Amino acid sequence: MANPVLPSSGVLSPLGLDDVRLAPGFWGGRVTLNRDVTIAHCQEWMEREGWIGNFRGRRPRRGREFSDSEIYKLLEAMAWAGHPDLTPLAETVARAQEGDGYLNTRWTGNRYSDLEWGHELYCYGHLIQAGVARLRNHGEDRLTEVARRAADHVCRRFMDTNETCGHPEIEMALVELYRATGAERYLEMARRLVERRGLPALGEIHLGRAYFQDDLPVRQAQVFRGHAVRALYLASGAVDVAVETGDEALLKAIEAQWERTVARRTHLTGGMGSRHADESFGEDYELPPDRAYSETCAGIASIMLAHRLLLATGDARYADVAERTLYNVLATAVALDGRSFFYANPLRVRVPAEPLDGVNHAAEGGLRSPWFDVSCCPNNIARTLASFAAYVATADPGGIQIHHYTPGEIRHGSLALRVETGYPWSGEVTVRVLSDASGRVSLRVPPWATGATLSRTSSAGSPEGSPDSASGGSAVRTVAPGYATVEGEWRAGDVIRLELPMKARWTFPDRRVDALRGSVAVERGPLVYCAESVDDEPPLADVAARVTVPPAVAAAAAVVPDGEGPIEVEMRVEMGVEIAAVLGAPDADEWPYRAEPDPVGGADTTLRLVPYHRWGNRGPATMRVWLPVAE
Repeated sequence: MANPVLPSSGVLSPLGLDDVRLAPGFWGGRVTLNRDVTIAHCQEWMEREGWIGNFRGRRPRRGREFSDSEIYKLLEAMAWAGHPDLTPLAETVARAQEGDGYLNTRWTGNRYSDLEWGHELYCYGHLIQAGVARLRNHGEDRLTEVARRAADHVCRRFMDTNETCGHPEIEMALVELYRATGAERYLEMARRLVERRGLPALGEIHLGRAYFQDDLPVRQAQVFRGHAVRALYLASGAVDVAVETGDEALLKAIEAQWERTVARRTHLTGGMGSRHADESFGEDYELPPDRAYSETCAGIASIMLAHRLLLATGDARYADVAERTLYNVLATAVALDGRSFFYANPLRVRVPAEPLDGVNHAAEGGLRSPWFDVSCCPNNIARTLASFAAYVATADPGGIQIHHYTPGEIRHGSLALRVETGYPWSGEVTVRVLSDASGRVSLRVPPWATGATLSRTSSAGSPEGSPDSASGGSAVRTVAPGYATVEGEWRAGDVIRLELPMKARWTFPDRRVDALRGSVAVERGPLVYCAESVDDEPPLADVAARVTVPPAVAAAAAVVPDGEGPIEVEMRVEMGVEIAAVLGAPDADEWPYRAEPDPVGGADTTLRLVPYHRWGNRGPATMRVWLPVAE
């Protein structure tokens, strides 16, 4: 089955790229853009920067010590997308592999001399995942051979040591290779790598052992900490090991760490990682909007982890967090033209970034760039979107579960469904049955969708649970957050309709998040909204006041055509209609604080809110998600 994650057990079984076919829509359009534009863009830049040339023996070597991994991520994207350039690129990589399976363009002749920072095993992890993708979507070929030779080399070199890599990643790759081949040594190598971390297994570094999760054994940790991508990749590998070995204690440990991290160390967008200095999680409730790092790769890693936990447990909470992160980190990270990217995803940008046509050497937030010195994010986006269909739905012995709503067709056994929806702009999801079959169809109801309704109409026009009726119609029932299930015998033409209320809503922070006290955000459906100021629009730094939030009054949403066909949504809210703000500077410039503040003078204005994932597409801008509240 063409799927990046195929556990041998769990409550739910994933459906593959052959089982879920996307149609035009929010995600279908992005997957097509990724296939037609983004993959080629990444390949072009890695040729331009010389990273692919490293595999041809070009000297001096170009790129960071981990740049090999970017070629492997691109190969994985190509494998899932069926891209024609995969074979020649894979052959270029294969020619650089040494006789014993070792493959790295940076450390040849000086192998494993810097496990803390060298990233050799990390790079192998991405190579192995590319090989697994090719194996599952095509079959054995040169790329799969290279990946297996590298994995066998790792097993020979590291099976009986106490060493590991400063950047987790290979753990989940080895488990997936075990799942694809049945070779037990790959699972055992992954298990040992997970268990030896934190003993400790690495040397001291100036950022401390928590930076690469080597301060505590995985089972003893209470929360995700240190470098966010490393932490989430390690947790994903631990879940894979736990599922394949039946280690319930290890799985429960990761579940508990996930729960505390989501409750205390996650931004409204689903982004993870608060600190720029070490790309790490902060302490509990350390969630500053302007200093949020929220790296794109951390968002993707969070989606990967949530998906694994969803498969293992069947708990809708994991799909809820994955959806939030998909719409507000993954969709945000790539521009609408598919050719520039965010590395970091802050929730406030105070100063517009200057446009950049070349390589971004800073990787800061507030600027989509065509390429970065550290370009992990563009290639990670490419491989995630190329395999996106594999995250949409799952199956169990009773039927199909739909977790993420996007137009397309879903098939499992004899049950075939067509999903029609304008989600996330519209809350109506229509599921049409395409074949006679029996079984359950379960639709996820997000936690914000209080008052959602579900109905089933037979092909003859009669509602669920009623005798055939010439007048048609359907029985409507209210469904709670979680999974709404309809089951029974199906006939081609039967219809299920889920209505998710899409009223905009005010969202307030926990009072313990000190950086957000006195502020409010606006959400609608799965989307977080933000205020954006471009060109001569009122600069958000000069907005000196106030959002008045009346009790029991929700924000109002206006649906605005995008001009390219799809519907986009802009928001204008004020005392129930618009967000009223006052522009103007304080009366005195010498000291920004007052013992008895006077009302701020200035002209009334209205803030225009746009979906967070769309900000920054109109040029350099200031932006904020969290808005000040009138006292």
